[in-house]
Amino acid sequence: MILVYIEHKAGQVKKVSLEALNLARQMASSEGTSCKAFVVGNDSLSVELGNYGVDEILKLPSADHLSQDQMVEVCSQIMASNNVKYFILGLSTLARSIAGQISIKTQSAMISGITGFRYDAGKGIYRKSVFSGKAFADISSTTKSSVLTVTANCFSAEPVGSQKANETIVELSIPAAKIKIIETKLVQGKTPLTEAAVVVSAGRGMKDPSNWGMIEELADLLGATTACSRPVADVGWRPHHEHVGQTGIAIRPNVYIAIGISGAIQHLAGVNNSRKIIVINKDPEAPFFKAADYGVCGDLFEIIPKLNEALKRLKS
Repeated sequence: MILVYIEHKAGQVKKVSLEALNLARQMASSEGTSCKAFVVGNDSLSVELGNYGVDEILKLPSADHLSQDQMVEVCSQIMASNNVKYFILGLSTLARSIAGQISIKTQSAMISGITGFRYDAGKGIYRKSVFSGKAFADISSTTKSSVLTVTANCFSAEPVGSQKANETIVELSIPAAKIKIIETKLVQGKTPLTEAAVVVSAGRGMKDPSNWGMIEELADLLGATTACSRPVADVGWRPHHEHVGQTGIAIRPNVYIAIGISGAIQHLAGVNNSRKIIVINKDPEAPFFKAADYGVCGDLFEIIPKLNEALKRLKS
């Protein structure tokens, strides 16, 4: 059996969980097995999981607001009690924290950051990015069970049919939490960077945080999420949750627009899997141009306002 953990907030299912379901459906079809979903909490979900190939939903309704150590326990239990061969999670902040622990507790193989899948000679082959995106590795598992995490924006998040999945209430032993959550701060109003299709990012070329209005305006016009380079976050120009790169958040948007960013190797490591990279920089020798699909060499303080005006005219 293949089981996918469905991460949600207030009933809204995370896009990367739907992408994980797409992988699970492909795997279930190749192996001739069932695809089920595991939902923790009593929220009504924003989508019908049956439309994504789910045969059955295993629901633990009495477990809202579990800590990470409790999540490890309940996920390990659901794997053991249902003879799960593959337990799949979307590669979110939560998954990064708990997936490895689940694999240890269940003595399962751990394959993280999957970007592709194929079935060959009777076994699944999983592709992932290695060496900071400079190469790919194809990996398979020989263990009885495996824990897999799926990189965002690598699989479709679209429904594949129109059917309703059966729901089964499960009872699991929930231990007392060892971790106490003191405060939770949520960023409201924007698509998370890991799920964004378009990202507009800027760096020290902006010269001053007061100039960021044109970047936010461009992002709003494109329906994009804003990001920044590490130096910008370090000096407090932008919040740290916007920092992308090797030491920040690694992303794979359809379009990544880098404005006033030189393109140091540490930054490129977090964004070089973007499908299209557009660079705007006045330095013709900026390293980022070597990685760009499209480049504009010029003063961003002239280019961005004109680009914003052109987009406004196009939208009107």
